[in-house]
Amino acid sequence: MTKIIVLVATHFAVLVVGFALGVYALPILTAPDAPSAADVTSASRQAMFTGQFRKDLEDSDFLHWGEGTVTVSANSFTLMGSLAPGPDYKLYLSPEFVETEADFVRLKAKMARVGDVKTFENFVVQLPESIDVSDYNTAIVWCESFAQFITAAKYQ
Repeated sequence: MTKIIVLVATHFAVLVVGFALGVYALPILTAPDAPSAADVTSASRQAMFTGQFRKDLEDSDFLHWGEGTVTVSANSFTLMGSLAPGPDYKLYLSPEFVETEADFVRLKAKMARVGDVKTFENFVVQLPESIDVSDYNTAIVWCESFAQFITAAKYQ
C-alpha cells in the first residue's frame, strides 16, 4: 500500500512540474522574433515621453519582471529591454503609477488597454488612435491569464 501511495505522489509531482514547465516554456517557444534594436530605435524617434521598466517594483519577483527603456509616441509604445517570459501579456496605460496587483485591479476601470505584448526582448506595440497617451502617466505590462503584475514605468 505504501508503494502505491509513493508511486501516485511521485507521478503527480512529475505531472505538476511538467505542467508548470510547459506553461513557462510555451510562450518562449511560440513567441515571434523580437524587433531588432534598429527597429525599436526607428519606432521611438517620435517619442514624446520616456520611462524605465525596473525589476525592483513591489510586486515584481524572479518570475514577473521587466527592465529597460520605454518610449511613448502618439502612435507607438516601445521597449528596449526585456521581460520575464510568460503567457498572455497585455500593455495598459494608467492615470496613476501602479506597482502591485491590488493597485492594478483597483484602477483597471480607469486604464486603457493598448494591446498584446508578444515578445520578451524589445517590443513595439502600435497605439490605437482612440488613446491619447497624455491622458495617462504609466505603462503597465500585465499577465491577463494569471492576473499577475509584471512591471510598470512612469513616463510622465
